[in-house]
Amino acid sequence: MVNNSNEESGRRWLAAYVRMHHEKKVRDRLLGMGITTFLPVQTVVRQWSDRKKKVDRVLIPMMIFVKVDRKEQIDVLQLPAVIRFVVLRGEHSPAVIPDIQMESFRFMVDYAEAPVSFNGCDLQPGERVQVIRGPLKGLTGELVTVEGKSTIVIRIDRLGCAAVEMSATMVERIGK
Repeated sequence: MVNNSNEESGRRWLAAYVRMHHEKKVRDRLLGMGITTFLPVQTVVRQWSDRKKKVDRVLIPMMIFVKVDRKEQIDVLQLPAVIRFVVLRGEHSPAVIPDIQMESFRFMVDYAEAPVSFNGCDLQPGERVQVIRGPLKGLTGELVTVEGKSTIVIRIDRLGCAAVEMSATMVERIGK
């Protein structure tokens, strides 16, 4: 029996836990299998006593995002380094991340000039804003102040927030 409903055949973003320090290996294996992935990494300069080196830093250790259908979801779990999908408390199926939130998060990671941080989102909701200048132009999110600095935040439902520091002059209020 073939089921053609969008829910069964449609791809959706899920977050998978992977073994420590296996994020890039899992990403490469999944890409080789033809599965769409997003591993949020940023290049940072690390300082040692004798030298500086640019390294790719994984923003969310032990996690990778995949856009999969039901069959691919099972394929992902077959990889030895994949532990499980993120499941919200009290639920039994993996937490689906809305496409618009993943698009905003990917845009922020790809184009932010300042380091992006990711946390559990205990930030208070701020004004809805849109970036009007710079490499993140067009990104919408919330403007909050963290340690006296203006920061734009993208919430990823029930998983946390991605945040990047930015001048308040680079954003404008949306609506209201």
